[in-house]
Amino acid sequence: MIIIDRVWREDEPGPAAAGFVEDTITLDWEARQKGHARRRTDQGIEFATSLPQGTMLREGDRLRLDPLRRIVTVREAQDEVYVIRPRTAREWAWLAYQIGNRHQPLMIAEEELICPRTPDVEQLLQQLGVALTAAQRPFTPAIARVGHHHE
Repeated sequence: MIIIDRVWREDEPGPAAAGFVEDTITLDWEARQKGHARRRTDQGIEFATSLPQGTMLREGDRLRLDPLRRIVTVREAQDEVYVIRPRTAREWAWLAYQIGNRHQPLMIAEEELICPRTPDVEQLLQQLGVALTAAQRPFTPAIARVGHHHE
């Protein structure tokens, strides 16, 4: 099995990749944050990743499968999310603080806050009395989960 240990940014697959076949891999948020995993491209090619700790795959990232002369571009799948549209700067700050303080992942977009659609997030938003909309869209939190605890 081919094991990939490096991610190339969209504009840097390297000159050695000239003439490689283009492929894609569509991953949801959970799969994109796993550095060590078995993967299958959208065209059915199997490989594995062994990426540095903390690596999160993002839209446009590229993986080189040198033995197969193939470049695989990461595509973000549609995730089940809640969309919140704060009306004021104070509301933006308050909501971001409340969600982050409860260790829930949060994506900050231009005009909205986006959270994964999970029972924990739903309960939190209901407790806060937040108006929300269920949607499907790619989800990439502002900060990936890291080991954090309170002592």
